[in-house]
Amino acid sequence: MKNILIVDDEANIRRTLGLVLEDEGYRTLGAEDAQIAFEILAKEDIDIIFLDVLLPFIGGLEALEKIRENHPSVEIVMISGHANVDMAVRAVKLGAFDFLEKPLSLEKVLTVCRNAFSIHALKEENQALKRNSDVQQEIIIGTSKRIEQVRNLVKQAASCDSRVLITGESGAGKDVVAHAIHHYSERKKALFVEVNCAAIPDTLIESELFGYEKGAFTGAVSNRIGRFEMADHGTLFLDEIGDMSPAAQAKVLRVIQERKITPLGGERSIPVDVRIIAATNKNLEEECAAGRVRQDLFFRLNVIPIHIPPLREHADDIPALLSCFLSTMNNVRASFITFDEDAIATLLSYTWPGNVRELRNFAERVVALSEHTHITGKAAADLLRKPTRIPAKTDDTGTLPADIMTFPYNKAKAAFEKEYFSWQYRNNDYNISKTAAAIGIYPGNLHAKLKKHGIAKN
Repeated sequence: MKNILIVDDEANIRRTLGLVLEDEGYRTLGAEDAQIAFEILAKEDIDIIFLDVLLPFIGGLEALEKIRENHPSVEIVMISGHANVDMAVRAVKLGAFDFLEKPLSLEKVLTVCRNAFSIHALKEENQALKRNSDVQQEIIIGTSKRIEQVRNLVKQAASCDSRVLITGESGAGKDVVAHAIHHYSERKKALFVEVNCAAIPDTLIESELFGYEKGAFTGAVSNRIGRFEMADHGTLFLDEIGDMSPAAQAKVLRVIQERKITPLGGERSIPVDVRIIAATNKNLEEECAAGRVRQDLFFRLNVIPIHIPPLREHADDIPALLSCFLSTMNNVRASFITFDEDAIATLLSYTWPGNVRELRNFAERVVALSEHTHITGKAAADLLRKPTRIPAKTDDTGTLPADIMTFPYNKAKAAFEKEYFSWQYRNNDYNISKTAAAIGIYPGNLHAKLKKHGIAKN
């Protein structure tokens, strides 16, 4: 359960605010002064604090500084009946998430809570990624000349604040490079926020990026902050930028130029300090020539270009990558897996069309399916090429229309897609992550396909 601490010397405010938040499913605790709040923080796992500015003994702003120093992951919302612009600015500079004036608007309180918890969740995810990267001395695995070149470019990109465009085939590791740039940059203490432009429908991409105001469209029952605002002072990773809609491209270009956003349905402009890293598996110059990508956006993003080579072009790194994947699996058996010389030769000679992602899947397949911990060349070949057995047709398997060959192209494609994704989803136990890994696409893309074709668990 999410925990909220209310620090106010007025018992009525603590009681009223507590009742409202508990009705929303939150657990609340109260403190009448900062010292009691410190004692609660030492014993309880608190997510959000509503902190009054005027408190006895220790003032709210002084308490804010101390809490921010000792509990950096807690989101703090300042409240005051005597607020002014200077006080609000000072509170935000000291690390407050927001500043609310008394009398409190309950609607505003709940909106701030939802936004704070969104940020809190992103911070936790970011910390998890940081802990994972800290386990490895090198985020980018490999010693080949091609990977050394990439690693050097990453360090150069991390030392400045310029925009970066990462290119490469699907599964080559573009997201790993983006994380590495953020990890080594001065922005690493702030959030790394990722947006998969291909996985978000065109109708939703703008609200995801820029947020929206209550009433901006049907279903917008409260304010919501967008990914640009979440990434303020941090890094925004726009993955699959070549699939972004033209309308969204124009707005992203405007944000790059003006360094501020306007939520959908809103009139206020919000300044944002964001480092943008974009990635694509497409040739953006060809996309520009075809009119699908704005040329001015391409030039804005392509300040520091980094190309990730496909795995077949740095195959010497396969043993190191394989060892890394096995060592990070939460499986005792994985630590005992070894490969003989023939097995390594087999892996080096394979073309790896799915790149590093396919190699990671192969490592999981070895642990899950191999009957031995010492992998020979023949076993490696079998595990690489052994197709998934398609079960005999049963009543719950779909069938393509008998006359599909007479369909127009788009209709035939849609029929095949539905049959293909339906079978894959069913054959992988209706597990989104497992299915996406099996067929080599992002989980978000798979979810969009399942929704498009109305495919659900049977």
